[in-house]
Amino acid sequence: MHVSDILRRPVITEKNTRLTELGQYTFEVAPGANKIMIKDAVERIFNVDVVAVNVLNVKHKKRRVMRARNFRVFGRESGWKKAIVTLAPGQTIDIFGDI
Repeated sequence: MHVSDILRRPVITEKNTRLTELGQYTFEVAPGANKIMIKDAVERIFNVDVVAVNVLNVKHKKRRVMRARNFRVFGRESGWKKAIVTLAPGQTIDIFGDI
């Protein structure tokens, strides 16, 4: 797996924005990626030192797609894999760029 295929996108939420103050950044990653691959990808792409990587699978969510006369059809969103990366003290990643 290529380095650019491992990290899909940063996860930007209110909680994750607060974690950036502690030097922790959250990314959506490829389902087949492990901690070693994620650490290597972050270090190469952002040129930082990674201290720790925590990985978890986010379960899919059920969604109501359609409803017609007492008949409901349910769909679901796909599950995904999330990685929380902790950087060495004093290092940061500029996720927002020049916004």
